[in-house]
Amino acid sequence: MAVRQDTIWERFLSPVVRLLIDEDGLQRYADSINWEKESDRYRRDDVIIPAYYSNQNFHGIAGGYLNSDAAVTYDPVTQYVLPPNEGIVRQALVDAVKVKPRRILDLGCGTGSTTLMLKRAFPEAEVIGLDLSPYMLVRAEDKARNAGLEIVWRHGNAEKTGLRDATFDLVTASLLFHETPDAVSLAILRESFRLLVTGGQVLILDGNQKTLRQLEWLNDVFEEPYIREYAASSIEANMGAAGFEAVRSQDVWWINQVTSGIKPIATENVRHYTPTSVDNNDLEGLGSPAFGIMA
Repeated sequence: MAVRQDTIWERFLSPVVRLLIDEDGLQRYADSINWEKESDRYRRDDVIIPAYYSNQNFHGIAGGYLNSDAAVTYDPVTQYVLPPNEGIVRQALVDAVKVKPRRILDLGCGTGSTTLMLKRAFPEAEVIGLDLSPYMLVRAEDKARNAGLEIVWRHGNAEKTGLRDATFDLVTASLLFHETPDAVSLAILRESFRLLVTGGQVLILDGNQKTLRQLEWLNDVFEEPYIREYAASSIEANMGAAGFEAVRSQDVWWINQVTSGIKPIATENVRHYTPTSVDNNDLEGLGSPAFGIMA
């Protein structure tokens, strides 16, 4: 894996993490997959990779997430850099779900760790994981298959997904916003607003912005090109600007936060939701049962 040698991560933290992970096992796994062939199954010609994503290194990795090395090493490393425990942090997003979703979209899903947790929590829901890296989607599909979970994996840009208006009850993003410029984060929230049905919920799990402002040295630990911009911004303010209401954040072990917003219910032409027998594989036309209404 090509990395910059002058980062704090590579000089100090990476050697410690490498003592804790099975690098030989990771190499065997990497060699067991034809990454180019498998990633081609997801790669879409209509998806344009933005420069802010392709021209930056993330976590010191040359080429960011657009390579198989990132897909192989992401999970083993992440489990050690999300205190107190990766599962506890990701579970905070799942616990913050207040709707009863039939369709869930997980933006910037990466290797699908949170996506799988959402499917387990809401087994009757259709769950879609979307990511710009087809290599990460290969890893995500492998994890879902081994877990016996049916999830749709889609290559796409969270700013412009190409999905239909008002077709999801829940839109989520985990550890995505600190890796995007603030203007892009706002664009993702506006896209989330468009995709949600009336009364639908958006949930963003990421670093605690207040903590990052107070502890400048945390911003230097990993090579994150946009983390200072993220720390100086406000997800809550951006959610409000995107049109969400009932916006609030909760701390997750001080280092992280979960921010929730609701697409407001219109005061006119609201029809009450009436349960009907439906085909769970054809949910495109349904409104949200989340708050007892139809969009």
